[in-house]
Amino acid sequence: MNKVELLLHGWDSCYEKEDWYPPLTDALKELTPEQANWRPEGEHVNSIWENVHHLIFYKERLLKRMTGEESDYPEELTNDDTFAVLSMSTKDWQETLDRLQSVHQGIRDRIASWQEEEFEYIFPNRSLSVGRWVNSLIMHDAYHTGQIMFIRKLQGSWPSRRSFD
Repeated sequence: MNKVELLLHGWDSCYEKEDWYPPLTDALKELTPEQANWRPEGEHVNSIWENVHHLIFYKERLLKRMTGEESDYPEELTNDDTFAVLSMSTKDWQETLDRLQSVHQGIRDRIASWQEEEFEYIFPNRSLSVGRWVNSLIMHDAYHTGQIMFIRKLQGSWPSRRSFD
């Protein structure tokens, strides 16, 4: 297995193919907008919807870098800002899920077309190779997928036990 195949395996596993943990699509399956916006009472915890917005922000930023479309982000934009959800209708939730799928697939298509040496490409004014950026996003997705499953467990919309047969 070469580096590109290894990245594709991780990319697919974090989004839609179960490996050692459930993928993000399973963690988001059949969620209502109300469940996606729920948070434990009295706690400052990002909602599932906020976590998904955060994931989309960093995926879109990477895809724009990969396509040469990256623009400068406002200096006042903070990591906390990437979690913001401005509108919360059923239509908005579906659009959020569609946007997540689209950007994830867009990055996957780029990775699948790489030659091995492209893994090492370093974006202008950056220090990490594109392969390292993708690997970091895989771990980032895994981290937030775990948070999403934990929130679902707290709200009672995720099984307390799952079979891994």
